[in-house]
Amino acid sequence: MSDKLQKVLANAGIGSRREMEKWIEAARISVNGKIATLGDRVEPSDKIRVDGNPLNKSNDTPACRVLMYNKPEGELCSRKDPEGRATVFDRLPAIKNGRWIAVGRLDINTSGLLLFTNDGELANRLMHPKHEVEREYSVRVFGEVEDMMLKRLTKGVQLEDGEAKFTEIVKKPGDEESQNTWYNVTLSEGRNREVRRLWESQGLQVSRLMRVRYGTLELQKRLPQGGWVELGLPDLNTLRQSVQLPVETETLIKIDPGKLDHVKISRMRRSVKKHRVRQAKNKRD
Repeated sequence: MSDKLQKVLANAGIGSRREMEKWIEAARISVNGKIATLGDRVEPSDKIRVDGNPLNKSNDTPACRVLMYNKPEGELCSRKDPEGRATVFDRLPAIKNGRWIAVGRLDINTSGLLLFTNDGELANRLMHPKHEVEREYSVRVFGEVEDMMLKRLTKGVQLEDGEAKFTEIVKKPGDEESQNTWYNVTLSEGRNREVRRLWESQGLQVSRLMRVRYGTLELQKRLPQGGWVELGLPDLNTLRQSVQLPVETETLIKIDPGKLDHVKISRMRRSVKKHRVRQAKNKRD
């Protein structure tokens, strides 16, 4: 039985389906000696190469893994940067089968919850608009926010790439005299800079933006910026079931990690600090 080429590549842990489509368009994939094109389907017996290297189609599907990462401002959501800037992949743990796939992106000036997985199908479903996975952000808005603006933002406004809206806007308590107001906003898609562009459509400026929830997962409040934790089976399977995937029965976590205590947080902060020192030294050299 044949499958779409990008699905086979994603299931092998090479990357998300969207990323694999870009690789196919860039002529990085061949099937049976011929450069692949979008729309190609492959059989289990077909010989697939990625950048000239044979695709490892092991029958042993690796256990699904998901990391929760607290992204700081200033990091890029790309694997490498020609200018040598920090990326979200720099401090992730090594992985034997496949590689880490970022579930969506956050721009360089946005912080907060970012998920990584080795499961291409899970990544694809969490990002695909048809599954309408909610994203929640904490946003600080500069300027006077009027009630009519909020109504327009929940009803829908026209952006350059189509109509967009927040499904919910909740004002957070704060100083009424301040020119900055904090809101929690929710939307069910993840277009480029969508939260910022929605507020800008009303003549307002976003001065801080942090993602605090993705689907069923909330950012752990004590997780330091630059730190990550791996999800245990309960959280992992809640996430999988939210996009109609079967539950996972295996995990590489030998012991329930439990809550983040003072010792774990201190270790993370030291590790992040050491990494930044090394990075700054390498940049100078």
